[in-house]
Amino acid sequence: MYITCLDLEGVLVPEIWIAFAEASGIPELKRTTRDEPDYDKLMKWRIGILKEHGLGLKEIQETIAKIEPMPGAKEFLDELRSICQVIIISDTFTQFATPLMEKLGWPTIFCNSLEVADDGEITGFKMRIENSKLSTVKALQSIGYDTIASGDSYNDLGMIKASKAGFLFKSTDQIKADNPELPAFETYAELMSAIKKAMV
Repeated sequence: MYITCLDLEGVLVPEIWIAFAEASGIPELKRTTRDEPDYDKLMKWRIGILKEHGLGLKEIQETIAKIEPMPGAKEFLDELRSICQVIIISDTFTQFATPLMEKLGWPTIFCNSLEVADDGEITGFKMRIENSKLSTVKALQSIGYDTIASGDSYNDLGMIKASKAGFLFKSTDQIKADNPELPAFETYAELMSAIKKAMV
């Protein structure tokens, strides 16, 4: 029994914060989990920048509404879901992910939630569980599933390494160099082929 666990941003859809950095003209917001391994530190820093600029959930959601899945992502996901169960495990938030899930055909996603004031200011965030990606993969294994995992960032390495098969996808040169034992792919066709081989 296999479940494939995929990261969302950088794997199926473009990075939300990079898109918002470009839309808002705030280049500092381009920093992502590819650059900062400590997600808690990264999010607190982002919230501080939003507050400084008087930006909230509404402005970010307006940017998200314009984001389209990466070319071929929905087709890849549709094919993958026809051969095994798939869960997207992301450190994003339900308030960001919902419109993107609609564009991807409503796959299952496990993510976190934002704390938002009545005026739309993002005041904090609530992580579903500590080390959510690794914790989720271990929980799935504890109920009898073999996991296959793929992602692009530092926060994906735990679930990738803990899985029966794990792959980097569209990752950075630094992460690939630091983890030479992990197969790294750039196209959905390559990733699909590797996942199918892992299931044999």
